This record gives sequence, C-alpha cells and structure tokens, in this order.
Amino acid sequence: MLIKDTSPAAELCRILGCEEDAIDVAETALRIAEKEYPGLDVQHYLDRLDELAACALAHVPARAGPAEMIVALNRELFEIQGFRGNSEDYYDPRNSYLNEVLDRRLGIPITLSIVYMAIGRRLGLVLEGVAFPGHFLVKLATADNVMVLDPFVGGLAVSELELSLRLQEVFGANAPIFTTDLLATAGKKEILTRMLRNIKGIYLHKQEFERALYTANCLLLLAPNSSEELRDRGLIHERLECFRAALEDYQRYLELAPKAADSHEISARLPILKSATARLN
Repeated sequence: MLIKDTSPAAELCRILGCEEDAIDVAETALRIAEKEYPGLDVQHYLDRLDELAACALAHVPARAGPAEMIVALNRELFEIQGFRGNSEDYYDPRNSYLNEVLDRRLGIPITLSIVYMAIGRRLGLVLEGVAFPGHFLVKLATADNVMVLDPFVGGLAVSELELSLRLQEVFGANAPIFTTDLLATAGKKEILTRMLRNIKGIYLHKQEFERALYTANCLLLLAPNSSEELRDRGLIHERLECFRAALEDYQRYLELAPKAADSHEISARLPILKSATARLN
C-alpha cells in the first residue's frame, strides 16, 4: 500500500505545483515559513486573518462602498493593531515570513501587502497585487478609477505623481516614464516568487547557503524552467560543494539561456565541476 507523504515539505511542493486559481497566497506563504519554523500552526495564523477581518468589518458602516471599506481596513490594521513597515531593519529575515509579520506587526511591502489583500478578500474587496519596481503595492479597481495603495505606509493611496517620483528613486536618470502598464496585476505565483526572491537574497547576503538552497528549490517549483533561478541554484550548490547538482543546474541554464551575458563565465565552470565530480566517484 502506497503511503501518502503528508509532511509540510510535501504539502508545500503540492501547493506550489498547483494552478493559480487553486493557490491561497497567505496560506502558501505560511507553508513556506514551516521550514524555518518547525511545528508552525498554519491554521492559527489563518484564524488570525479571520479575526482581523472581523474587527475591520465592525468599523464598516451599512451599505458602505469600497472606499469606505478601505478606510475601515486601514484603521483596524494600521491604527488599532499597529502594523507598519519595518524601515529600521528592512532586511531582517523575519520581515519576509508571514507568521512573524502577524506576530510582530512588522513587515516589508510584499508581506504587508499579502496580509492586506488576505484581509481585504475576507471583507469582499477585490484587492490585487502590483509588482511595481522596487516596492510592491496593492490596487483596487472601482467603477470610477483604480486606487493604488501602499500597505508599507499605512495603506495610503499613492498618486501617479508619487509613483513617477518613486521610479526616479529606483532608476535615477534612467527612470522610465510612468504608465499604467506598471500597475499590471501580479499573479499569485508572481507574488510568491517576489517574496521568495527577497528571502533568497537575504540568505545569500548572510552566506546562509542551506537556507538559500531551500528557497531556491521553492522558486523552481513555481517556475521549473526559470534560467535565472537555475543559475542561482547552481551557484548555491557550488558553494555547498554539491558539485554534481551544480553541474546539472549550470548545464540546464546554458540550454535555456545560451546567449546570456554570463554564459561564457558559467561555461568555464563546467570542466572544473566535472573534474570535481569525477574525484567523488
């Protein structure tokens, strides 16, 4: 009799391999955190989102429109509960794990946006993520306009002028002209990918390669043929002296992106890794 693997890792693999419509972003973000926090009670934090939504709903007047519901959501989450962006220690890994964000009421744009959208969905608001350059945002389309909101600064509405200024901060003199194309809806897997890349970048900076490898594996479950992620995982495998795995990742990377800017550099690594792998046999 075949026994089904119900471990947290197996459940996460199953979820990340699902179609977009079957994914709950907040729940998946909590599943990702299970590796870092063994025994994490995912349902406890989902219940916490339900509680926050119920508290926000208490501030909503009868027959309220979307704008009034946003006011109620912002009041509950940022004024009463005290959620805020952690600008003092932006690169603290805890800012990227949803359980920590809910416990500490601190986060970065992507995780605060996930909380914001999850609560908004419970209120009946169709909030969507926006992968704006350098700073994740949330938008709400109404009959009259599109409201762009920034959960990192208390859910404040952001004007087109402010968005243009933010582009200049990110790109400097090479900043693109703001267009509404930059407010395209981010899919669920795109949101999770952006969150995981933040985590991976933090762990690579800290040279915590085992943790970075786990995150890289999650990213490749979301996008198995991402050449960039295969290259990055190859680099991590190499640092961990997993030479055979690094070789396989690099070879696949070169198949997918033969004209990449670093293809010659990666190609030069192959003989070295083949030699190292041969010594292990």
